[in-house]
Amino acid sequence: MAASAAAPFDPRALAAKLHGLRRSQSQAPTAEFALPADLRHAMDAQNFLAADEAIASNAWKVTVSPDGQAVTAPLHPFVQAESGAQIPWQRGTKLEAEIAVRLGRDLPVRREGSYSRADIVDAIEAVHLGAELLASAIEESGKISFLLFLADRLGNSGYVLGPRVEKPAVDTASGTPLKVTFNGKPIYDAPAQHPKGDVLTWLLEYANDGMRPNTSLKAGALVTTGTLCGAIELVTPGDIEIVLGGSTCLRLALV
Repeated sequence: MAASAAAPFDPRALAAKLHGLRRSQSQAPTAEFALPADLRHAMDAQNFLAADEAIASNAWKVTVSPDGQAVTAPLHPFVQAESGAQIPWQRGTKLEAEIAVRLGRDLPVRREGSYSRADIVDAIEAVHLGAELLASAIEESGKISFLLFLADRLGNSGYVLGPRVEKPAVDTASGTPLKVTFNGKPIYDAPAQHPKGDVLTWLLEYANDGMRPNTSLKAGALVTTGTLCGAIELVTPGDIEIVLGGSTCLRLALV
């Protein structure tokens, strides 16, 4: 007797499992998930997860997959506060200090030609210091299946948008002195260093992705651009202070 065909991938079921794990602040290994076979399946699951979590903010993270595909995920919970913001802590929580930009005009999908970096800078209305928290529902995060990690909102577990900085920070952030303290003790004290050097690299690549949704990168969208200090694991709740350039300061608490 011929073997029965494998059941089709169910993005709703994957989203429901991820949502349940997130609600209980627990994790499961990659082997216990039905894996998305392609980017469309992963994004379908991510969209269902965002609906399950009732995400309404227009705030996004951008990055690039191991094979070079620009991808995005919503930031949630999203808080705008220079001081006093609280984000839930859970085991495995990691912190990234980042630069975020708010678009002042649409960047529609271009069917001919491509955006330049100057086009992106021109579309930016405001630049902020921000803090992203990461805590994936997947034990291995994206080390085994990036598509599963993409479905899990790229591991985002919260974002705090801090004070505005001058717009030229998008050109000078890498190399700027950055100090991060946790419960008063330094956990990063060195020049800021973006994985690609240029904080706008991944946003530019996403802007030039002809397959992105037509509703993406609209005026008013907030986009965070990638870590300036690596991903620092925080093994307990506590108070965080991020100081960029010796003056711009963001304070938050993990509770």
